[in-house]
Amino acid sequence: MKKEYDFKKMKGGVRGKYYKAYRAGHTVIIHKTDGTTIVQHFRLADGAVILEPKLRKYFPNSKAVNKALRGLIALVPKRPQTKVKD
Repeated sequence: MKKEYDFKKMKGGVRGKYYKAYRAGHTVIIHKTDGTTIVQHFRLADGAVILEPKLRKYFPNSKAVNKALRGLIALVPKRPQTKVKD
């Protein structure tokens, strides 16, 4: 979002209002001039994340994100394994 879009000043403006719906996906129906209809469903792939605009300049692609996360994993202490209950 651009800086000039200040939702705090808008009545009823809520950040992330449509987040869950966007993650669930959306359907596009295309009515062609020849009378046929095309229906396409779009949704984010499993594991996909949405980066905030300020983060995108540091992580321009998935390779950069994965490299950074692998570096963080090395810093996290290993958790003891817990037994799975049957």
